[in-house]
Amino acid sequence: MENEFKRFRFDPAIEKSIQQLGFKKPTDIQQKIIPDILNGSSVVGQSHTGSGKTHAYLLPLFNNIDENRQEVQSVITVPTRELAKQIHEEVKKMIRYADKEDNWKVKLLVGGTDKKKMTEKLSQGGTPQIIVGTPGRILDMVTNDVISIYKANSFVIDEADLMLDLGFINDVDQLLVRAHKDIQLLVFSATIPQRLEHFFRKYLENPLHVKIDDKPVPEKMEQRLIAQKHRDEADIIIEISKAIHPYLAVIFTNGKNLADDLAASLQQKGLDVGLIHGGLKPRERKRVLKDIQNLRYQYIVATDLASRGIDIKGVSHVINAQLPKEEAFYIHRTGRTARAGLEGTAISLYNDQDVKLISKLEQNGFEFIYCDVKNGHWQESKSWNERGKRTKSTNNLDQQAWQQVKRKKKVKPGYKKKMKKEQEQIKKRIAKKAKPKRK
Repeated sequence: MENEFKRFRFDPAIEKSIQQLGFKKPTDIQQKIIPDILNGSSVVGQSHTGSGKTHAYLLPLFNNIDENRQEVQSVITVPTRELAKQIHEEVKKMIRYADKEDNWKVKLLVGGTDKKKMTEKLSQGGTPQIIVGTPGRILDMVTNDVISIYKANSFVIDEADLMLDLGFINDVDQLLVRAHKDIQLLVFSATIPQRLEHFFRKYLENPLHVKIDDKPVPEKMEQRLIAQKHRDEADIIIEISKAIHPYLAVIFTNGKNLADDLAASLQQKGLDVGLIHGGLKPRERKRVLKDIQNLRYQYIVATDLASRGIDIKGVSHVINAQLPKEEAFYIHRTGRTARAGLEGTAISLYNDQDVKLISKLEQNGFEFIYCDVKNGHWQESKSWNERGKRTKSTNNLDQQAWQQVKRKKKVKPGYKKKMKKEQEQIKKRIAKKAKPKRK
C-alpha cells in the first residue's frame, strides 16, 4: 500500500523523514491544511489534543525551507517551556531523519535558561532557519537585536487559547509587529475564545479556518463520576488507588495551592506522588519531569499546565480531584489518556456546582459511569439526575403531608413529636394512593 503522504508531493528529504517517522496516513487536520500551508496561505486550525496538528505544520514548513538563506524563516511560538522543548526535539529528529543536519539549523529560545549563554551561542552558531520557543524569550532576543524575525516567511502560534489564558498573547502581538506584514500566520487552538477572534482580525485577512469535529473522547476511554458528598478529596483518591493499578495516573486540581495541599495530604496518607505546576522553579519542574519519564512516580498531582503544556507519555488514568469550570479543560485533561489506540480511564469527583458542566458534557455525547469506591471495590451509584429527582419527589411528599397536619392553638409538651408522627402517617397514605395499581 502506497504511503498517502506522497500525494502532497513533498521534497525527497521530507519524504525520507516521513518514512522514518513511520507515518502512513495523514490525520484529518493534516489532510485539510497541509496543501494550503505549502501554498503559503494563513490557517486557523481548530482541533483537539492528539489530532496530529504539530506535524500538520512542521512538515510543510520544512518543505518550504531555503537552505541557502542563513536567516530565520519560521518562528514557532508555544505557551510553555516544556512544550517548546518537546517540539524542538521533534524538529531535531526530523532534521536528522532528513539527513539535513549540515544544512538546517533550529534554535530553542525559552525562559529559565542563562540569557547571556544563549546570546553567545546564537552569535557563534550562526542564524537558525527555525526558532522554537516561548513568546517572552523570543521577544527578548528580538528587541535586543540578538536575532531578527523580519524576513521570516511563517509564524506559528500553537495552543493559542492557552497562550491567551497565560497572558502571553501581548508578547505574540509585539513579535508580529516586528515581523513582515505579509507573514504566513498559522494558528492552532482547541477553542477560539472571543478575545482571540479580535486578535485574528488584526493580523489575518480571510484565513483558511479548519475545524476538526473529531470525537473529543477516544472510544477506548472509560469515564467514571464519583459524588464527593462532603468527603475529603484525598480520602476518596486513596480509595481509588486501591481499586486501580495505573501505569501512570495524573491527578488534576484547579490551581497551584490546591495541588500543593492535595499532594501533601496524599503523601501523609502514604501515597507517593509527584507534583508539577507553574509555580515550581524551572529547575524543580525539570527534575520532576525527568522523574516522571523515569517512572519514579505512579501518581502525579498537577494543574492544567500538564494537560496542555506537557506531553507526559503512558498516562493510563486521569483523576479530576476537582472538575474544571469549562468543557474545553475537561477535554484537555482527559485527552492525556487513551492515546495512540491504548485504553484509558478518567475518574472525576463532583459536587452540586459541577452538575451544569456534567449535563453539558452528557448532551455532547460523553457517557459516564456513576459509581463510588470502597475498600478497593467499585460500587454502582445513582446519577446526579436520579439523585435530584428522588430528593425533589421526597420534598414534595413532605410538603403535602405537612399541609394536612392539624395545627392546634393550644399545645402541650411533646407536640412537635406528635405532629411529626402524624406527618409521617399522612405521607405513607399519600405515597400509597400515588402508587400505580397492578392490572
